[in-house]
Amino acid sequence: MSQADELQIRNLVARYSDAVNRRDADAWGDTWAQDGTWRILGQAPQGRETIVKLWEQLMSGFPFVVQLPSEGVVEISGSEASGRFPLSEFGRGPDGRGVFTLGIYHDRLRRDDDGWRFSERRFQVLYSGPPDLSAEPAPRGEGDAP
Repeated sequence: MSQADELQIRNLVARYSDAVNRRDADAWGDTWAQDGTWRILGQAPQGRETIVKLWEQLMSGFPFVVQLPSEGVVEISGSEASGRFPLSEFGRGPDGRGVFTLGIYHDRLRRDDDGWRFSERRFQVLYSGPPDLSAEPAPRGEGDAP
């Protein structure tokens, strides 16, 4: 595993969240492989264009969102890699209420001519509810968000 590849993957994770925080659909879409799959909220859109359309739809329901990615683990094998990255997300829903989400992205990545991209991201929700953590945590398991 090369340190340069690991650094590029960690930068990709940071660019993903940075694009969310800036609501930059082009930059966010550029983190995905053309044939990528995003497993979130019981859905699994495939292809960069379809993934970006779902992201824009989901983001339209939140007037405020900020993601805070955490250090994760990366395993690299040639031009493919996997990783797990914890994520905290603060948002305000359309009703004005605060929402706090804790989860883990389970990632598969692929290096192409332009660098590393997500070939699959699966978001596992650990908690989603009021910021005071008063809601029940999500059941532990390998599934994505309900």
